[in-house]
Amino acid sequence: MTRSQKFMYNTISSAIYQVIVMVVGFITPRVMLITYGSEINGLVSSITQFISYFNLVEAGLSGAAIYALYKPLADNDHKAINGVVSAAKKFYYISGYIFVLLVIGLAFVYPILVQTEYLSPLFVGTLVLIMGVSGTLEFFTLAKYRAIISADQKSYVISFASIVHMILNTIIVVSLAKLKVNIVLLELIALLSIFLRSLILMIYTHRKYSYIDYKAEPNEKALDKRWDALYLQVLNVVQKGAPTVLATIFTNLKSVSVYSIFNMVVSGISSLLDIFMSGLSASFGDIIARKDIKTLQKAYREFEFTYYGLITVVYTTALVMIMSFVKIYTNGITDVSYNQPLIGFLFVINGFLYNIKTPQGMLVISAGLYKETKVQSTIQAVIVIISGVILTPFTGLAGVLIALCLSNVYRDIDLILFIPKHVTHLPVKETIFRLIYTFIAIGLIIVPFIFININIQNIVQWCLYAFVIFTYSAVVICIIYFIFDKQQFKSVLLRIKSMLKRRK
Repeated sequence: MTRSQKFMYNTISSAIYQVIVMVVGFITPRVMLITYGSEINGLVSSITQFISYFNLVEAGLSGAAIYALYKPLADNDHKAINGVVSAAKKFYYISGYIFVLLVIGLAFVYPILVQTEYLSPLFVGTLVLIMGVSGTLEFFTLAKYRAIISADQKSYVISFASIVHMILNTIIVVSLAKLKVNIVLLELIALLSIFLRSLILMIYTHRKYSYIDYKAEPNEKALDKRWDALYLQVLNVVQKGAPTVLATIFTNLKSVSVYSIFNMVVSGISSLLDIFMSGLSASFGDIIARKDIKTLQKAYREFEFTYYGLITVVYTTALVMIMSFVKIYTNGITDVSYNQPLIGFLFVINGFLYNIKTPQGMLVISAGLYKETKVQSTIQAVIVIISGVILTPFTGLAGVLIALCLSNVYRDIDLILFIPKHVTHLPVKETIFRLIYTFIAIGLIIVPFIFININIQNIVQWCLYAFVIFTYSAVVICIIYFIFDKQQFKSVLLRIKSMLKRRK
């Protein structure tokens, strides 16, 4: 199977999965809000983000293991593969034990941090423990299968297992919520879906990679990059978790609920964009491992060009439509106001700034450049934490989002300069010019809607308006890209045409 074919399979399966994630992401919070109220919804969101920080005990192990497997998989070296997966399993188990201790500690500390008048410390602490079990199971059951499948560019298998998990989990949560089952019992029963996902991956791995021996002599040296990968892991966790943590400490659970609803929308957008990233890191990793610089440059040019056009269309549509969606989604919820246009605006801007660096960030992972980028990643984490701590007490959620925007601007500039020098050896000005005419397109798309008042009453109208605006944005970006970068525009069209022919 060629890289392009694997990319197609990964993309299609990821698309199905991300659509399901997005749909579920809209259904579950709405059910939680109606059944349990904004405070419980905020509590669950807050605990989830706190626990996500504990994934740092993985210390970049997943990325390091995947990177270490690129070459032995390309060489079909079974002995080397076994050494890496055996070492990965060992470290995952150690990380899992540390994770358990951290969750237990949080169960005692979190009830002291949270601001609530109606929930007892015992209730809050018990909920922390139950929700922590999910992460624990990841370390001891799922993780050891994920690395080999991802490195072999077969992420579609993980997508399938995750789809089954997501559907079962949603059925359990929605059904029990409708029955108004205690939230602690609900979270406990929902854990059943994780076992099913692990079982699917276990069966596939044993059949497809029958030569794998998890008891083989572990090659711990192959995973030396895990310690450098820690910094990239820190960056990802801080970017995703810091806002909720800061809001929990400096505001209240209802504000956390407001954040979670807006974040749900932007996360849905991010999930859709992830469709086009599925398996690409492994594909580029394979190219880099083979030292095929010409193929790398051509493929990266096409990807960066396409991805920047895609995020422009998606985020301009989101900028125009986000408040209409939140208004419809939270209709009937009166315990806190979700009509906060500034928060919606900052969420979309931050999402766009975060995704500008996605093509470059992908190559950092593909090339295993964790050590070379750890200082920059640390600076970004420091920016978001210090800025958030300073701004949040005075400006609330807006302060957190401004801090995120500042950190992303810094990281965008850094990676735009770093990747051409150390990986692609392409001119920096190509990306800079691409961003300039991307911002020109954004201006042309957004300006008309400053003067147009969109009044939407239901979800059907919203979908129709969103489709029209998305189409308009796509037409504008295509015209701008054709004018400013005709050669690359044609190259991408030829690539798409070629992939479709091979697919047929």
